[in-house]
Amino acid sequence: MENDPDKERLNALEDRIEALKGTQGPEPRGDEHYSQLQLAWRMVIELVAGIAIGFGMGYGLDWLFGTLPIFLVIFVLLGLAAGINVMLRTAKEVAEDQAAHAKRSGAAREKKDD
Repeated sequence: MENDPDKERLNALEDRIEALKGTQGPEPRGDEHYSQLQLAWRMVIELVAGIAIGFGMGYGLDWLFGTLPIFLVIFVLLGLAAGINVMLRTAKEVAEDQAAHAKRSGAAREKKDD
């Protein structure tokens, strides 16, 4: 009974199934790393933080020097520009991540087709 050919075939089949399970895992979703809502909030917070920091610095300098609207306006505009710059950098980073993910999944599909 130890040399049962069916048992050997069954063990070989189980080994093949386990080997295939490792290679055919589910593909990771592209939106797992960044959800659209998370990105939207991140960009809004970056913009508001830039404006708030500029407002605080401008108001502080105006209070210190007694020139109320001058530094406030300048630093709010600089904060807005900095916030937009950070938003654009974030958008570029996300686009690069998505392109790299698409490239990896495309290469995996080509490999699977071969």
